[in-house]
Amino acid sequence: MMTLGYARVSTQGQNLDSQNDALAAAGAQRIFTDRVTGKLRNRPELDKMIDQLRAGDVVVVTKYDRLARSLKDLLEIVEAIAAKGAGFRSLAEEIDTTTPAGRLVFHVFGSIAQFERERITERTREGLEAARRRGRVGGRPRALSPDQASEARRMRDQDGRRISEIALLFKVSQDTIRRV
Repeated sequence: MMTLGYARVSTQGQNLDSQNDALAAAGAQRIFTDRVTGKLRNRPELDKMIDQLRAGDVVVVTKYDRLARSLKDLLEIVEAIAAKGAGFRSLAEEIDTTTPAGRLVFHVFGSIAQFERERITERTREGLEAARRRGRVGGRPRALSPDQASEARRMRDQDGRRISEIALLFKVSQDTIRRV
């Protein structure tokens, strides 16, 4: 039996030290780490860890959201771990799927997390819709004003200038010029 740790951060700039320390303190003999969003199901180190699992092993994470962001993915990953005959433990939520009570708690927490993510998405969408009704437009500001876009079109159509030349004049990318 071996205890394997899994740590994940979403970006290259984030630090894994606190997760690695907690996993080592929990007895992880080997720790697999990924620097990629939890929304992606295929993660190199997670996949490698699952491939190496043997019956009796236990996968430990600091929090279950380090393993997956959606309930569907979380259940699939824990099922893949169980199919290898291994267990799953989450330190923060005190979940241990090697026991019947731990499996129940795991499913309840996973459902609650999924519900909260869906509520956040819903609130974000409602906020954006309310802002649009008030005339606010989200997103990045346009690279060219309407007048500049008209001038860029005129330079291309009437003056016959190249897209690369127009882009240099307006200090924008050639794709921006192509779009206008």
